Amino acid sequence: MPNERLRAALLEHGLTPADLAADVGVDTKSVERWISRDRTPYRRHRYAVAARLGVDEAFLWPKALSPAQSAEASESEILTVHPHRWTVPRDAWKRLFESAREEIGILVYSGFFLAEDASVLRLLRQKAEAGVRVRILLGDPDSAAVAQRGADEGIDDAMAAKIRNVIVLYKPLRGVDGIEFRLHGTPLYNSIYRADGQLLVNTHVYGAPASNAPVFHLRKIAGGGMVNTYLESFERVWDEAAPLE
Repeated sequence: MPNERLRAALLEHGLTPADLAADVGVDTKSVERWISRDRTPYRRHRYAVAARLGVDEAFLWPKALSPAQSAEASESEILTVHPHRWTVPRDAWKRLFESAREEIGILVYSGFFLAEDASVLRLLRQKAEAGVRVRILLGDPDSAAVAQRGADEGIDDAMAAKIRNVIVLYKPLRGVDGIEFRLHGTPLYNSIYRADGQLLVNTHVYGAPASNAPVFHLRKIAGGGMVNTYLESFERVWDEAAPLE
């Protein structure tokens, strides 16, 4: 069967098999076989193709890595584990967003600690003005999921109130080209803070505020699956969310 994912990725980037062959140092017929016969390239060529097309190797060739290799790559995506969000160095959040060249994503219920930081708001504006896409997903304060989260944390209606406060704090960024806001009613198991292929993932623990829960610092690498799992989750929530009016 043909490799439709590879074919589609080439079309998306406006590349021909000859273009890709020149970029990764193989002959055109090899690339054509990768597409038409779903041949699996050598590992060094898979990495080169994935990097050139900006996709994961496992997406283009799902069967190329053994389960053990995939697990090893995923483990390598873990840079740091912080026992609580409050133990994350304050400047780590800014360093994360400063590193973005293409996209920043924030998926939270309120994320109040970021919204109240004027330097973070200024940085998000600067990044958007530099061409970085900024997407911010906040919990819908009227949703059942937010009400449940408030009950779980023992703060009840205060959760919805925090979100409404955050919406006000983000007002200076509303209408800025390149910054998009949406409201979601999704039960969150993690808050996600993204800068391209690097993430800070704040887990959610029943009965505890997010500030007391662990944070994983992750960086996407070829063949790893952990970062992709969180990125796909972000996209699903984004697709189901409603624009903030």
